[in-house]
Amino acid sequence: MSTPETPAVPAPAAVADVRSPLSDGEWHRLHPLTPLMKGGLFLVVVIGIVVTNLRDRLIALFLPGMADEYEYAGDPIDFIVANDLLIVAALVVLGVLIVLLALFWLSWRFHTFRITGDDVEVRSGVLFRTHRRAPLDRVQGVNLTRPMIARILGMAKLEVVGAGLDANVKLEYLSTPNAEAVRGDILRLASGRQLAEGRRETGGSPRGRAAAVVSAGITGLIEGEEGADDHPASVVHLPPGRLIGAHLMSGSTIWLILLVIGVVIGSIVGTPWVLFSIVPALIGFGAYWFRQITRSLRYSIAPTPAGVRITFGLFTTITETLPPGRIHAVEVAQPLLWRRLGWFRIRVNRLSGRAATDTSSQQFSDVLPVGTLADVDRVLRLILPGLPDDALSAVLERGILGPVAGDPYSNTPRRARWLRPLSWRRNGFLLTADALLLRSGVLRRALVVLPLARLQSIRLSQGPVARALDVADITGHTVLGQVSGSLGILDRAAAVTLWADAAAAVIDASSRDHSHRWGTTPAEPVAPEAAPATPGPIDAASAELSP
Repeated sequence: MSTPETPAVPAPAAVADVRSPLSDGEWHRLHPLTPLMKGGLFLVVVIGIVVTNLRDRLIALFLPGMADEYEYAGDPIDFIVANDLLIVAALVVLGVLIVLLALFWLSWRFHTFRITGDDVEVRSGVLFRTHRRAPLDRVQGVNLTRPMIARILGMAKLEVVGAGLDANVKLEYLSTPNAEAVRGDILRLASGRQLAEGRRETGGSPRGRAAAVVSAGITGLIEGEEGADDHPASVVHLPPGRLIGAHLMSGSTIWLILLVIGVVIGSIVGTPWVLFSIVPALIGFGAYWFRQITRSLRYSIAPTPAGVRITFGLFTTITETLPPGRIHAVEVAQPLLWRRLGWFRIRVNRLSGRAATDTSSQQFSDVLPVGTLADVDRVLRLILPGLPDDALSAVLERGILGPVAGDPYSNTPRRARWLRPLSWRRNGFLLTADALLLRSGVLRRALVVLPLARLQSIRLSQGPVARALDVADITGHTVLGQVSGSLGILDRAAAVTLWADAAAAVIDASSRDHSHRWGTTPAEPVAPEAAPATPGPIDAASAELSP
């Protein structure tokens, strides 16, 4: 007797309204050429070994005029021909190619990924399996990288930035259209639209919201973000001449000139050790200088519904989508050599999944390599949308260009100005309802903006000299990055008052901030059931001053 068949459950792709079939919750494989791209370094090493062994033959083949200057010592091809091993050598080469292709195929076969309503997961490895997972509610950004060779082949690398060190999940490589579509799906799933929709449907009960979120993952609540083919216009246009000029007038160029002078002097004096020690450093520094320029070319920054989209790079193009609420600190700086031209740089601290010492961390922290004051205003309005116009006025007019008449910043007191002989007028802080502003420097003007909604803590400290002068240092703690939240030589009473006022201001700003759920509307914020009670006033005497 036959048993009735169980009705098949439809696959998520059959019911989910997603832009890419790769975002249907099922396991998928990467682009078939992925092993070739990831094994490129191995192939370069093999080619280097072959070229080294056939050096004399290659010189005789391509440079016959120079062949007479070298004593030909033979190579493996001569040995193979002399011993009649052509068939054996061909079989060995064919066997090596078959083994490499088999290894590449196995690597691709066992490297899979899937995107669900909760995570982005990647499984890899043949003998030793690795399973990485990035929760969508911890996504800090999505980067789309297109190296030059991959761009020629129509491929791209997708990197999902997690909230921790070495927490990134990489999908390398996908076809460029698939990578753009998957990026949009991940950003939609990571937004607050699902939670907001679940709250509307269930009236706010936790059990009902959980059921609605699960249902949302399969009923198409991830629609509505911009299409993969949309390319919003950049709000800032950086001429290549300005980028090159900014690097020419940077500290790295000064060091490069000093190295060139050292090479010239070493050549005149005839000191061999000078040449052997400086020339390699000169070559490395020149390559670094050239790479910094090419990385800044083709720069653009534009707003999208999923966040700020930043693109840069001439040979390797990187497109980074930075969702709102993921920026923890902002620095606007103006080096001395840029002052006459009115140029500025903007850097940010954010969770990038990389160590602060990573060579690429500085590149990812620069959201404006060089721009005018008008460019700074437009970029700040993008990356700090929660700051009101009056706060931006304090940033632009008083923080960056200040001090001005009626300056509200608390500066270095008169008794300690000798510790800041040049910058005591600018050295100060200002606490607003949304941010803590730290202004410093006179040779290199800098203003640090610490959004209170993401400020972790504030530390007050005193050394023996500061204690004698009744001054203190303050440090606003954020995620690690290129931007420092420290400011020193401030009046102790003003610093303690800041310590007390900032505690209540941080709680108030955090309760009003919903930028980490960027898919919701202001009328439908995703907030806790009950806002945390605001603590009572903090006694100034309880501010701990560490020795």
